[in-house]
Amino acid sequence: MKYDVIIIGSGLGGLECGYILSKQGYNVCILEKNPQLGGCLQTFRRGKMNFDTGFHYVGGLDEGQSLYRLFRYFQLLNLPWQRMDENGFAEIILKDKSYFFASGYEHFTETLSRDFPHQDRQLKRYALFLKNVGENTLNNFTSQKENEFSVTSLFERSAYSFLQQTIDDPLLRNVLSGASLTMELCAEKLPLYVFAQINSSFIQSAWRLKGGGSLIARELAQSIRRMGGSVLTNAKVTQIVEQNGLVTGVQYNGEEQVEGKYVISDIHPALTLALIPESRYIRKIYRKRITDLPNTCGMFTTHLQLKPNKVAYRNRNIYLYKNQNPWDCGYSSDGKTSAALFSYQPPESDGVFTDNIDVLTPMHWAEMAQWADTSVGKRGKDYTDFKNRKAEECIGLALETIPELNNNIERFYTSTPLTYRDYTGTWEGSAYGMQKDYNHLLSTLLSVQTQLPNLFLTGQNLNLHGILGVSITSFLSCAKITGMETLIKDLNQ
Repeated sequence: MKYDVIIIGSGLGGLECGYILSKQGYNVCILEKNPQLGGCLQTFRRGKMNFDTGFHYVGGLDEGQSLYRLFRYFQLLNLPWQRMDENGFAEIILKDKSYFFASGYEHFTETLSRDFPHQDRQLKRYALFLKNVGENTLNNFTSQKENEFSVTSLFERSAYSFLQQTIDDPLLRNVLSGASLTMELCAEKLPLYVFAQINSSFIQSAWRLKGGGSLIARELAQSIRRMGGSVLTNAKVTQIVEQNGLVTGVQYNGEEQVEGKYVISDIHPALTLALIPESRYIRKIYRKRITDLPNTCGMFTTHLQLKPNKVAYRNRNIYLYKNQNPWDCGYSSDGKTSAALFSYQPPESDGVFTDNIDVLTPMHWAEMAQWADTSVGKRGKDYTDFKNRKAEECIGLALETIPELNNNIERFYTSTPLTYRDYTGTWEGSAYGMQKDYNHLLSTLLSVQTQLPNLFLTGQNLNLHGILGVSITSFLSCAKITGMETLIKDLNQ
């Protein structure tokens, strides 16, 4: 078969690229190695219940905001989105005291100023900065004009230093960092743009999705097929075929082959290069640079299945820090879990009770090293014991924070970075893609263009992670084929 564009992987970036190019009239084929589409948008079923894999909530989905514009384009606004509590979409618990993030920059400032009246001026300055970043998000990536809030200038600044310079009160600095289990907080590396753009997006507006992230993947795949594209599952790409410096197609499942004028890879860049045999057109130093780049940490998730009609649904996320500092990666001095995100599943109907709560805590790949060469169901008793010990720690934090869980947990399921690696294809089970470093911007912020002129990259490893970041990157990847002006015109219609 011959296609205009072959896309490797059906994560959000791959599906969005497939949608964009199908809409532009290109004949597209998406190849997914797993039985289920969606990458980290996948859901899984245990008994009668569905659980999310990596999707929990989004920001900036109100009319006129960045994700609204993008999801209007992708025809995703009609999904069952649920606005989170505007008076407190996030509850940050430090020193056994709760602080709330409200929706809207002014409301956000007013709410926190009640707890920090002496920091009112600094809070207003902080919120104004986030507002300017948020309002420039799409323009930053689609325009060549430089301004105070340009991507490059803010990627070259330290998020940690910015907080130190902007906010006087150390406790308030920790509170403002408290909803950032949506990124890896690393004081020595995290660029200001990553911190500001993600926090700004959620402060604009915060939303959950009834039914889980797989609804997004399903809707995009159906749209692609309606426009004439192909979306294949159980199709593992085993080689990218290159001849004389151009990609001519891909081989999948070891024997099937499809031809294409262009290839876009939504899998990890190092895995992408591993699919290309030695070629004089891809320099060894380029391969080594990408393969050696560090990945961000993963997540350990304890999925709590609850007894029916026992635990009231809370329309917000809860972030707990036992050691009070969000920048320490979630571990106490004794190595036990000290930070967690509690995410409630919205009731399927308009009921008041939730059926499950996910407890997420950071986990580094080094903790998985002894089982790295094992496969699903064959990791042994030590691995099961490790997961159970970790789950007990997480459940203990949950019971402290949400007392009504006591005697109301029916059963629990767990996932580790190994689970994410094996089921979603995420390298090292990384939650946020390749680690960005403001000290080494040119080497850690990857281009969508590879050293082969018709092979492009997309997904969370390049510019920004998360739903908004990946959606923006999908436009950057497709613009290499269509031109950016064409896509912006279509986006703005």
